[in-house]
Amino acid sequence: MLFLMLLGALLGLVIAGPLGLLVGGGLGWWLGRRLRRTLVDARHQAQSRFLNSAFSVMGCLCQADGQVSDDELDVAETLFDRLHLQGEQRDLARAAFQRGRASDFDLEGELAEVSRFTRGQPALRQVFLQVQLSAIAADGELHPAEHEMILRVAQGLGCSEAEVAQIEAMLHGAKAQSTGASEAALADAYRVLGVERDASDAEIKKAYRRLMSQNHPDKLAGKGLPESMREVAQQRTSEIGNAYERIRQARAA
Repeated sequence: MLFLMLLGALLGLVIAGPLGLLVGGGLGWWLGRRLRRTLVDARHQAQSRFLNSAFSVMGCLCQADGQVSDDELDVAETLFDRLHLQGEQRDLARAAFQRGRASDFDLEGELAEVSRFTRGQPALRQVFLQVQLSAIAADGELHPAEHEMILRVAQGLGCSEAEVAQIEAMLHGAKAQSTGASEAALADAYRVLGVERDASDAEIKKAYRRLMSQNHPDKLAGKGLPESMREVAQQRTSEIGNAYERIRQARAA
């Protein structure tokens, strides 16, 4: 806004002298405020779309095995709590969840819309996918129908099966912090970073830094991640850090 104000003032001075300076500066200030409001509104709209789609797709996935379990309903409500959704926001989230449960819900169309507004933002798509995996695995296991459905969602978002495996590994890590450097935990750590076990230390560090940069909550917020989902993004960076530390300690042993 300051730049537009100064630019307007300078142009006004050149064109109409001192009076033009005042008029141009005022016009630049007005344009700056209008542009900032437009950008803020656009970001809020993107965040609302993200939340609405996340909960409607979740409602669809939670009944992939034929029914929505009490555990899955509890997870949805728990997630609403984690996101600090209250009042109208919580009602809208519940309505989106129920919309996804409807027999005529257009999953492919919804995923196409998510893919459109997250285009070029793989970390944002992965947060979306992580929310879905967290919900359908609420009963402690991923049923074949649910796994098939999550792969369908990943494909609709433009994510690969390897990205699904990466997120599953993150969820395993979050549930098994006490397992230390067991073989299963170590295998998950490599999947989280997306590297092979024979990767060099330099390659592992590079993958770790890239993922930390891509998944930084502030960066994701600027690209449309709702502020209420910051905790989900922070959990992702925590699991990336845990995976890197687990691999580093195993290699130093």
